[in-house]
Order: sequence, then structure tokens, then C-alpha cells
Amino acid sequence: MNLNSDKTNMPKEKILLLLLPFWAPLIPPVGIANLKSFLIHKGYEVKTVDGNVDEQFRDFSTTYFEALKKFVPQQNWGNFYVVGKDVLQSHMMAYLHSESKQDEYNELVKILVNRTFFCEPNRELVEELNIIVADFFSRLGIWFKQILEQEKPKVVGFSVFESTLPASLFAARITKEVDPAIKTVMGGGVFSEQLAIGSPNWETFLPKVSYVDQYIIGEGENLFYRYLQGQFPGKNIVTLSDIDNELIDLTTAQLPDFHDFDLAQYPFIASYTSRSCPFQCSFCSETVFYGKYRKKSAPQIVREMNRLYELHGRQLFLMCDSLLNPVVTPLAEEFIKSGHIMYWDGYLRVDPHASDPENTLLWRRGGFYKAKLGIESASPRILEIMDKRITPDQIRQTLSNLAFAGIKTSTCWVIGHPGETEEDFQYTLDMIEELKDDIFEVWASPFYYYPSAQANMREWEKNAYLLYPESAKEMLLIQTWYPHCQPTREETYQRMYRFAAHCEKLGVPNPFTLHELYKADQRWKKLHENAVPAILDFEKEGGYIDDTANVKKRIKAASHSQDDGEFGF
Repeated sequence: MNLNSDKTNMPKEKILLLLLPFWAPLIPPVGIANLKSFLIHKGYEVKTVDGNVDEQFRDFSTTYFEALKKFVPQQNWGNFYVVGKDVLQSHMMAYLHSESKQDEYNELVKILVNRTFFCEPNRELVEELNIIVADFFSRLGIWFKQILEQEKPKVVGFSVFESTLPASLFAARITKEVDPAIKTVMGGGVFSEQLAIGSPNWETFLPKVSYVDQYIIGEGENLFYRYLQGQFPGKNIVTLSDIDNELIDLTTAQLPDFHDFDLAQYPFIASYTSRSCPFQCSFCSETVFYGKYRKKSAPQIVREMNRLYELHGRQLFLMCDSLLNPVVTPLAEEFIKSGHIMYWDGYLRVDPHASDPENTLLWRRGGFYKAKLGIESASPRILEIMDKRITPDQIRQTLSNLAFAGIKTSTCWVIGHPGETEEDFQYTLDMIEELKDDIFEVWASPFYYYPSAQANMREWEKNAYLLYPESAKEMLLIQTWYPHCQPTREETYQRMYRFAAHCEKLGVPNPFTLHELYKADQRWKKLHENAVPAILDFEKEGGYIDDTANVKKRIKAASHSQDDGEFGF
């Protein structure tokens, strides 16, 4: 079937697509924006809604975390908001299935807190947290019913991640209560991680969720469209294999449609240069979701970003790619050539090309704003176990040269990967201390294990154990496993606490709020003459920024460049 033209004359059903709390509203939801642009091109009427920017929900997770913080000893905070979300999303799921189980529910909330922060919560904390969660769902129910009444959709689709799953299930259940004829559809990243097909969680989850009509697993445009056309009769789970792994042609893809969103609510606008990832890191599931790696040409990307600027007046972009390495140099060159600069933030892999200061200066002059670097560990042994294919020296050179060019460096670390020793962890602490002035911010998370969804799952699943009691399955639906290995989970979280304390002592930020991000910008400006503009600069009405002509090669840094192919290996 030719998906570039809709040959049917069937009446088109109105579609409502949502991203529900909680999800940090840094960008408008690009997943449902892409679906909207694809489907309206086929003649459908589509409305997109982001519940995360609604005023009554914006502070929900912060309120919950602040209640937790009052109880959890500060020495156990670690990267508090990263690990705290595990408690919150499990608590939300338990609330949905706690009817007539109040004692079991209260006990489970205690267990959730205890096994994340390793302290014993009291009754007062449990009651306070329960009230916050109950109030959220009460508000969500009223808000969502109003949207259903206003939009009167025939199909409701939910973009689902781990943290948005409870609210999405709640809204799908309400949809069927309001009108059983409305079709409910779910897709998103959670179905390549905790709810991967074939995983123990999937087998438990599926029969208990009767109010979801269709699951779209993987890249959604072609699958969703074909579902709407009635091409999967009798199948409520479809994957890319059901359409012979047919993927979107990025050279002809429509721009994401952001017109339903108030873009003033987001610090960034979103774009992307590619889908999937050319690598297979042991802890990641990106390729499981998107299939084969594909990328756009640099001229196409520049045209698209300039068009989004014309439409929405936003100059600061967050790129949604898994990695920018294959396009970063041609993209920077194309922006310089165009004479119209956009600033772009995205994920970058450490490689020899980033170890060359000539390259990083070029990228800065082409608008590269912040590099999110999945460094994970500074231990050569753990980097090898992870199959990262990078070295500590390359990490040092990459961070130094990006910072020299003024590009913000956001470093992401995985603490407690199976096999990590105290010596391995110390390598990480030492590197952060050594390079503290070249690190804009740090983000650390404990190692997460997803049965059936990671490259090394067979090695780990032999010894995995349940984190929460078997009896909790009835309320959580999704169980959490952890491999029996070194370091233990408690050791991992102790290292998380030490990691956070170490970074705080060194003055390396871990910003969570916009205010903290503003302070991090001030620090970066003081440290680096070539520093990119502060995020606050982009919030000024009617301003257009181009400081790229001011970027100077003030110091001659050593070059470690070599030609190792497209990806630098």
C-alpha cells in the first residue's frame, strides 16, 4: 500500500493524542507532534495535548518529592529526583489498583520508599504521600473528562513512558467509562523497556488491562495509520514486523506539528536528524524501538529548523536523536554556510572527532549549544564491559575541547553497572574532580535492568530477583527485577549518594529547576570565554541571537584527531 496517498474515501475519525504527567516539559511532545503531522497529511482531524504544562499538574512531582525530602536523611538523597521518580511512578500505579486493599497499599508505599532510600518511613509520611497522589488523580480525572467532552474523539492515543504509564492507564480507563465505543491506543518507549513483548511484565500486564484496545510497539506513524485503516483485524498488538519492518522515509517526513501547544511553556523547541542508533550499548533499548538507523542530510535539517523558527519564533532546539555524531560536522558547516544560526542541544558520543579542538570550534560556530554525553563510567574495564568503545583519554579530550569551544557539557553516568568495583567507581569520582571546570552539569542514574530489553539480558536474567514482594504484583502490575551480582543494589545506591555529595563538594551542578539551570549558566560563563548564550537569553521577546562570530581560538589545544570512519572508530 502506498502510504503517501490515502486512497480511501472513508469518513475520518477524530483522534486525540496525549502525553500525560509526569514528564519534564522541556520540549513540546515531539512524538505525538510527529504523529499528528503524519495523520493530518492523510486527512485525519487530530488534536494533541500535553498534560504536563497544565498549571494544576506542573508542580505535582515537585510536591511529592519535597514531602519525601522532609523524611529521607540528606545523606541518602543521591540524585534525588532520578531515584525519587521510581518511588512516585510505582506509588501512582499502586494507587490505581488499591481499592479495598488499604492496608496492603500503605505497606507497599513503605516498601517503595525503603527499597529506594534505605530508610524506614513512618505512618505520617505514607499518609502525606497518599494524599498527594489521590489529589493528583482526582484532578486528572476532572481535567481529562472535560477534554473528552470538548474534543469528542473517536480514537484516543497515549504516548507512554515509564513515568507516564499510571496516568495513561487511568485516562484510558476513564475513556471507556465515558464512552466504551471510543478506541484507546497506547505506544511509546515503555514497550521497549519495562513492558517489552515477551518479558515477564508483559505477560502479567496484558490480561489485566482490558480498557486498552490497541498497542503500537515501535515507530508509530505507519503502524498507527494502518490500524486506523482497519488493517489489523483481531490483533490488539502490532509491531514493525507486522508491516515487514517498513520505516518512515526521513527525507519526506513532515515537520512535527506543534500548533496545539503553548510554546512559551517550554525552554526548547524540538527537532531531530535521525532515528534509532548505530550502536548496541548493553544498558540501552533504543534500537529495539526504532529499528534500523536512518538519518537526514544536513541541508534538509537546516531547512526544517529554519522553517520551525519561521513558524514559531524559537531559536533554541533540543534534538531528539539518540546521537548527533553522524551529522554534527556537516550540520554545523551547513548552518555556517546558510548564514542563519540556530542553537541546538543533543546527545553526542565521545569519539576521536570530538577530541579535535578544530572540530569543536567549528561545531560551536555552527550553533552546537550543549552536548549530552553518555559517558557512564571513567573505568576502562567497565567501559569495555558496557561495549562503549571509548577510552578515558578520549573522554578527557572530548570534555576539554567542547568546553574550550564554550559548548555546554552535560555528562551522564551509570552507577553500579554489573561488575563495577569500588576501584572502578573511584575512577569516575577522580575524573569528575579532574575535569570539574569542563563539566557543565552531571546526571547520574543507578543501573536499571529490563528483562528482555537489553543487549546483555541473558547474562543477567539467570540471577535476577524481585525487588518488591510477589504479592505487590496485583497493585504494581509491573514488577522490578535486579540481577544478583556485584555491586549489590544497596551498594549501588550508596555510591549514588557519594557521587552526588562529591559533585556538590566540587561545585559541579546537577540542575533540576530552571532557577538552578540559570545558576549553572552563570558558572559556565565565568569559566569559559567562549561560553554559549545563557538559556535566559533566549526567553527575551523578539530577540535573535548570533554570537558565533565572537568565538575565538584563544588557546592552542592539542589535537587527537584521526579518520576512523563515519562514527569515529
